[in-house]
Amino acid sequence: MDGSDVGRVPVVLGPGGGRAFPMGRLSAVIKADGAESDHRYSISEWWLEPHTKGPGAHQHPEDDVFFVLGGTMHVMVGTEWVEAAAGSFVLVPADTPHDFENRSSERAGFLNVSAPGDFEQAMPGIAAWFRDRSEEDSRA
Repeated sequence: MDGSDVGRVPVVLGPGGGRAFPMGRLSAVIKADGAESDHRYSISEWWLEPHTKGPGAHQHPEDDVFFVLGGTMHVMVGTEWVEAAAGSFVLVPADTPHDFENRSSERAGFLNVSAPGDFEQAMPGIAAWFRDRSEEDSRA
């Protein structure tokens, strides 16, 4: 263990545990944040109701990893949409345009890892944007 791990404590959460961000037709829970990972990664769990759009195409300087927990997600990587059923894994390299949505008639969710960490600092603004979005704009 190098010196940067000194003082870090384990994070153990039960089902649904973490910092919740309800966003209307979506919800997210921060499982581990940058401070807890020594700024190496941030992990969040996201769930989308049936026929719900994600944020729209965007990109950022950190990698995004999606592991589908339930249902079927559609994930845009670059210019291609892929259908990702439960158990699927999608790695979006840094600075690659991407998006996600639930086009199915059942609830769908994924575990998201952002590396390096500190993604959670943007969550209050992201949650407000999703909550303020119209019902029509939210539907996939």
